[in-house]
Amino acid sequence: MISRKELFTIDHVPGKTIKEALGYVKGSVVQTKHIGKDIAASFKTIFGGEITGYSEMMSEARQIATERLLQEADEMGADAVIGFRLQTSSVMGSAAEIIAYGTAVKFE
Repeated sequence: MISRKELFTIDHVPGKTIKEALGYVKGSVVQTKHIGKDIAASFKTIFGGEITGYSEMMSEARQIATERLLQEADEMGADAVIGFRLQTSSVMGSAAEIIAYGTAVKFE
């Protein structure tokens, strides 16, 4: 079980002084849905609307990537991660990669 770290999208946290930048941390996952969900999604593209199966898949992937980033920050002894970002890319037809990254820091 990892401890809860603070995640900040900003680079300077008001009221906090960075004692040490420990370095780059990241977490990633390549996620896909099973073929049945893929077929259902293809019908949705005909009629329009949200493809909830893919929305759920991406939400789960973001959570996994973030947890992996936090695990890496925890292993470095960080107090927080600043400059937190998420990035996605398509790997193949129905698979997407999510990368969570930032800078692990210790506060004074």
